[in-house]
Amino acid sequence: MAAGKKRVLDETSGSPKAKKTKIEKTTKKAKEEAPKPAPIHSTLVAEDIDFPRGGGTSLTPLEVKTLRAEAAKEADSELFAESAKEATTKRRRKSEAGAKSKTTDKDGKKSAIRIEHLNYKRVAVGMKILGQVVSVEPLALIVSLPNQLFAHVPITQISSQLTHILENEDDAEEHSDEEEEEASASRVPDLFEIFQPGQYVRAVVSAVHQPGSTDATGLGRARDEVQKASRRVEMSLVPEKVNEGVAKADLLAGFALSASVKSIEDHGYILDLGIPEVSGFLSFKAAAQKGPSKAEKKFHVGRLLDVIVTKLSGNGRTCNVLVDSHAPKTAPLTEVTSVKSVIPGALVQSLVTAVQPDGLILQVLGFFDGTVDQFHLRSGDVEDNYKIGQKVKARVLYDISPSTPPRFALSLADHVVKYSTKSAASDSAATDLREAYPVGTILDAVKVIRIESERGLTVEVGSEVAGFVHISQVSDEHVPTLSTTSGAWKVGTVHRARVTGYFPLDGLLQLSLKPSILAQKFLQVADVHVGELVKGTVKKLTDTALFVSISGNVDGVIWPNHYADIVLKHPQKRFKPGGGIKCRVLVVDSERKRIALTAKKTLVESTLPIVSQLSDVQVGVVTHAVIFKISEKSLQVEFYNNLKASVPAREASETTLSSLSAAFAIGKPVQVRIIAVDSETGRITASIRQAASNFKSAVTDISGVDIGDIVEGVVSDIRKDKAVVTLQPTQVTALLSLNNLANRREVSVSQLRSALKVGEKLQDLVVTSRNPEKGFVLVASKPKEKEAMLQKNHLSLDTVQAGQLVGGRVLRHNRYGALIKLTNSITGVLHPTDAADDYESGKPFPGVDSVLKAVVLSVDKERRQLMLSTRMSRLFPSQDKPVVDREITSLSQLKVGDKVRGFIKSIAEHGLFVTLGRDIDARVQIKELFDDFVKDWKSRFTVNQLVNGRILSVNAEKKQLELSFRSGDLKRDSHSQLGLSDLSEGQKIDGRVKKVEDYGLFIEIEGSKLSGLCHKSELSDNKDGDVTLALRSFRVGDKVKAVILSVDLEKRRVSFGLKPSYFEEKDFEQEESEAEDEDEPAAALGVVEDAEMSDNDNDDEEDENEGEDEEVAEPEGLVDEQSADDEDEDGGDAAMDVDLTLDLQRPSGSSAGASSSVPSAALNLADGFQWTAPNPEDDVEMESDDDSDSDNDQEGKKKKRKRKEIEQDLTADMHTKVPESNADFERLLLGSPNSSYLWIQYMSFQLQISEIDKAREIAKRALKTINFREEQEKLNVWIALLNLENIYGTDESLEAAFKDAARHNDSKTVHLRMAEIFEQSDKSEKAEEQFKKTAKKFSQSSKAWTLYAEHYFKRGMVEEARKLLPRSLQSLEKRKHLKTICKFAQLEYKLGDPERGKTIFEGIVDSHPKRWDMWSIYLDMEAVQGDIMSLRNLFNRLLTLKMTSHKAKSFFKKWLELERRLGDEEGQAAVKAKAIEWTQRAAGDVQS
Repeated sequence: MAAGKKRVLDETSGSPKAKKTKIEKTTKKAKEEAPKPAPIHSTLVAEDIDFPRGGGTSLTPLEVKTLRAEAAKEADSELFAESAKEATTKRRRKSEAGAKSKTTDKDGKKSAIRIEHLNYKRVAVGMKILGQVVSVEPLALIVSLPNQLFAHVPITQISSQLTHILENEDDAEEHSDEEEEEASASRVPDLFEIFQPGQYVRAVVSAVHQPGSTDATGLGRARDEVQKASRRVEMSLVPEKVNEGVAKADLLAGFALSASVKSIEDHGYILDLGIPEVSGFLSFKAAAQKGPSKAEKKFHVGRLLDVIVTKLSGNGRTCNVLVDSHAPKTAPLTEVTSVKSVIPGALVQSLVTAVQPDGLILQVLGFFDGTVDQFHLRSGDVEDNYKIGQKVKARVLYDISPSTPPRFALSLADHVVKYSTKSAASDSAATDLREAYPVGTILDAVKVIRIESERGLTVEVGSEVAGFVHISQVSDEHVPTLSTTSGAWKVGTVHRARVTGYFPLDGLLQLSLKPSILAQKFLQVADVHVGELVKGTVKKLTDTALFVSISGNVDGVIWPNHYADIVLKHPQKRFKPGGGIKCRVLVVDSERKRIALTAKKTLVESTLPIVSQLSDVQVGVVTHAVIFKISEKSLQVEFYNNLKASVPAREASETTLSSLSAAFAIGKPVQVRIIAVDSETGRITASIRQAASNFKSAVTDISGVDIGDIVEGVVSDIRKDKAVVTLQPTQVTALLSLNNLANRREVSVSQLRSALKVGEKLQDLVVTSRNPEKGFVLVASKPKEKEAMLQKNHLSLDTVQAGQLVGGRVLRHNRYGALIKLTNSITGVLHPTDAADDYESGKPFPGVDSVLKAVVLSVDKERRQLMLSTRMSRLFPSQDKPVVDREITSLSQLKVGDKVRGFIKSIAEHGLFVTLGRDIDARVQIKELFDDFVKDWKSRFTVNQLVNGRILSVNAEKKQLELSFRSGDLKRDSHSQLGLSDLSEGQKIDGRVKKVEDYGLFIEIEGSKLSGLCHKSELSDNKDGDVTLALRSFRVGDKVKAVILSVDLEKRRVSFGLKPSYFEEKDFEQEESEAEDEDEPAAALGVVEDAEMSDNDNDDEEDENEGEDEEVAEPEGLVDEQSADDEDEDGGDAAMDVDLTLDLQRPSGSSAGASSSVPSAALNLADGFQWTAPNPEDDVEMESDDDSDSDNDQEGKKKKRKRKEIEQDLTADMHTKVPESNADFERLLLGSPNSSYLWIQYMSFQLQISEIDKAREIAKRALKTINFREEQEKLNVWIALLNLENIYGTDESLEAAFKDAARHNDSKTVHLRMAEIFEQSDKSEKAEEQFKKTAKKFSQSSKAWTLYAEHYFKRGMVEEARKLLPRSLQSLEKRKHLKTICKFAQLEYKLGDPERGKTIFEGIVDSHPKRWDMWSIYLDMEAVQGDIMSLRNLFNRLLTLKMTSHKAKSFFKKWLELERRLGDEEGQAAVKAKAIEWTQRAAGDVQS
């Protein structure tokens, strides 16, 4: 650069020299270096820089000399004027006069520099300002600016990379597996992952809005004053804008600036510095040492960072940086190339050039002017703290623009200089200002220290804490101006104030002196406490709620069911606007700024404890609650703060109630007693019966007895199958199974009953279950072998060991076995294969609520579960118990040919899955289920059925196991080796029809792969018979008996004959006897008959005694109420049927109508899209050919006589007969080539005979054959093909079919259908992925978003579904918003929270009251809930709106219908009366 090097300010440098000397020096240097070639700095060459680097100048030497002379002349004139003034006034100190003259010499334009405050009028677009994050919203940042201002930063103004990701999110290309890492790195990070409150940011003003203008901020509805204030200024953090003007030469070591992550490379991050031709590089190692964000593993693309330059590469293209939270605080800026290089947040060395009452004037970096207002100085007197010529480190706040020459506003406040938050004391470990002075805090004495007549007061709160009172907050009356020397608020006066907010950047408290603010009880929602009694004023009453003003801006709402203890028919008579009301706080939602109140007299006047959180809930506490739901088995009650409890039906009243709904009403306040609390699940059980004043508790306190305790007791009563024992010394009543005690004493139950006496003392009893409600416990005898392990008082995961004996109660059954409750926090799983040594005689699936003892096999501490076993060989290892079904723990225990028994785990399309052990399942293919062909095989099996099979193959690597139920494994192996040489002429064989042709049948020999031809001439002995008709009677798969006519070894051909004359009766008798013989070994494999049921029929009493060992009967009312709820929960675990629903249009024409009227063996469209045939009547016939071949002569004569008639009947049956062969389908398709229904039936037919490839070929034929105008028919075939590939194909074939379908049809329809196919086949992850892709690709489609949300709702992922609504509204056109919101509301009603759905619909009808279709949907949704009162309120609101008589008639008709279905006669009469009233009123309006 032509200019000389700039003088660097140091702490140790001497007193500043006169500016004149510096100019001479630099000018001289410039002259000396003029001949030298200047370094390339295009920015300075191209632009006219006001303050060139190094103090140089772009003026000519003559211009510099002239300016210097003018400056000296002005300075001299001012000095002479000052001297003349001093001669007439009091003589001042010489030193002060010298300092004054020095200051004047140094800054000849001092009088022109004013210290100004930043306000909304001075904020201009393009101004760079330092801000501090106040709060992080989902779509914006709220930022504190200097001088008590606020601004917001939209999410689209964080960085250009983040904005690019947001814009292209919907159209993003699908990433392959190799790009998953890159895709995850470029996801949209949430703002709270990047920023946190208190963080400093460099920003540039992008827009300034006028107050009251339309909200375009993306902040939504403002919840407090800070958000309202932040709407006016919109700022940007994009490095390109913030760092605009920074030159490459400025990137010296220690230079601090903002940067954004541009991409992620192998060794680090490429950063966008916003400087042309320069990119930043941050290594992974340097990023790992970034300080406060250490928990963040990896930066995302678009992430904004504060970085420090370490070095610039030799070629000047790459700049290495560091991310260090401490570096920006301490690294001062020493030199810059131009004024634009000074960015907000820069720490600069400055020189005090003037001290004024309202602040300081500084010289920045040697030649720039700067000002510091009083808010950013250290506390105390300005003149005492700062002297002219003093060097200070200051932080740049913003550039004062427009100003010539350029000036900066700086801060000397400690918290700004140190880049920290303001604390309540001077030490760094002091409490944060917000924590020390929460909003609402009343300060008794604050002292006015400074007054700005038109802005407000600055007051002293503490030694290091100040506050600002705006002029509008000084008094309830209007104050136009403030005076420093007079009035009630002059300097030095002390006042009472209240904290209303904060100005984080200025480090000030926002205060108010208004008496009305000081008198307010609540200043914000967070000040209100749940359960507190409040007095309010009625603001307004609507049909849905009562709004009450509590204090100032704090309002509450009372819902209709909390108006009073009873339902008010005319609430408007009781609640008048402006009237006072006494209520109690029911719910406080600080985040949403909402308060719910109750005006129920019972709750308002209640003196019982307030239960508002789980920690308040203790067993025995009596309090008030409100009924909000009534079911058949329980009442659901609600305490404060949405805390809910369940009241079982038996605890609702002392007397037995036939119907809870008849005795209790929703909204009724009741007094309840807490009887059980599950702290882990948050489940609370309460009792209305026990809360009554006349209730006398006869329940013994069993708190001293816990599960697992070793106790002793005295027999007090002996019953049929149990003994009542009084435990000593607690006097707790316990039940002991006689069967259990008999096993312990090794005697029979009858012997024990005769020997056991009342009063006998029993020792070594183990508590297995306890019921605090009834004061009963269940005990069992302690086994001898486990004495050492049962000494613990409590069963815990830390102490339990494998082999330990435990007791528990069966809660329910799931796919892994029986779930057993051991303690309140520990459960166990009993797998059916661990239940007994003999599956047939044992109880692999013990009954719900039965109590049993088991041995611990393993401990899963993460799930807090134990794996249990009730095998006798495990319970009593010392005794030699016979083991029929061995315990299988690994595949190494199994060998091919082994016979094993197991339980059917699931029934799939291709066969069964049988569980043989805890983690070992075997597959049984369809062909291995039966020796014979059985079409409707699924009906033969049920889940959990005991089966017996033989191991076919074991693959230890893939952990795959194949099982067979067929009896002829060895025989099949011998058949498979059958060759042509083993066949001889005249040999009679069994076979199956492999193929039917016009010239004969192809028959495959059973058990081998050999096949041959039976010519049509060998079908019948009748030469004149119609052989073509005979061929039609055969179908592929038919079982036949044939005779080998010839064997040609050279051509490898076999000829068969089926004529009846070839066979004798003994051939078929022999076949029947062989079939009977084959049935005997078949009975040993496959389904095992339920021996336990047969034993029950033979000996009921013995079975009952056996059951006592496992299941101890409990006294009446002793069963834990949880069991009933567990049964309800278990209802949701039912197996899901794969229903591949396909909307098919039935083919037109007579053939379509006829085929639709006949039950189809191929495809039942009414029950969904399924490849299997559901009708057992259509099974392939399995009889021998006796029926078809016997009496051939008579059949032949009959054919001759009635040949014409038969042919005519066959022709008539062509369209009514169900297709049974390829020929049938081809014939039908000739008549209806465009019928997708027939084509899909044809595909299904091929799939039933395992011809997958043929089914694909048929689908492709169909797509070529169907006319191009029949788009729906083609789409049906495409969907069928996708179903086929999903079930039978591979991922590659499915993907290829999907892409083809998307190209040839409406792409959105195919994408949605593909997602539904995945969803219906229980491939949830694939379905979610497909829905996500569809929503991105078709973001303008409301249907794509609603189906995506429905998928989440069905899977129980409610929060994920709800997040889709705001996301969808960002992408959809505005005209589709209402429809989409309505769909989401309907999903909430059907699959989510009906109350949430109701809230959404309320918003819809409130903003669109004339949308009658929305009202109708709302009413239908509420009708499903069955709440007639809510429906009446809705109809009353609806019919007050102006509408046509036709529309009103339809609504009245609907209301009357609902009253008949859900209401009563009184309600019906009221509807009719309202209809007449509406009609009369409408007629009156017309006449008038």
